[in-house]
Amino acid sequence: MPKSEGKPRTRLDLADNAKKASIEVLQGVLTDSIDLYNSTRQAHWNVKGPQFHSLHTLFETFYTQMETDIDEIAERLVQLGGTAMGTSQSVAGGTRLAPYPAGIRQGSEHLHALLERYCAAARTVREGIDATDEAGDADTADLLTGVSRNLDKAVWMMEATAEG
Repeated sequence: MPKSEGKPRTRLDLADNAKKASIEVLQGVLTDSIDLYNSTRQAHWNVKGPQFHSLHTLFETFYTQMETDIDEIAERLVQLGGTAMGTSQSVAGGTRLAPYPAGIRQGSEHLHALLERYCAAARTVREGIDATDEAGDADTADLLTGVSRNLDKAVWMMEATAEG
């Protein structure tokens, strides 16, 4: 939560500590999700090789789903009284994901790079589920559970593709 904010301003009947905990978790997930979205777009635009068409299409499926998830995450954060920080500067300064290697081209390289980042994002989302549930915010935990399922599905699809 940005330092300029104090007590979350909303009439939702969650305890202030639950709102603050969820805002913090959601901001971290939002930042990572925007970074992952951008990395997936990078892969989509630049993939080359014999699997070009299938990977190009697969990556588009992933970033399209992520766009919906990002919007839900940001809106929940604001519902709780926070400010969704999604500028390029805030994402670059706050992401917990490793930088995406800009020079790769081959499909297998993109699969490996994305798998590493999707797995890292999935891990922090699961941690966020536990943290928001423990704080007493079942709705945010539920939202993050859906995000987790989407990340896990993407990991499964990339692993199945990489196996061949």
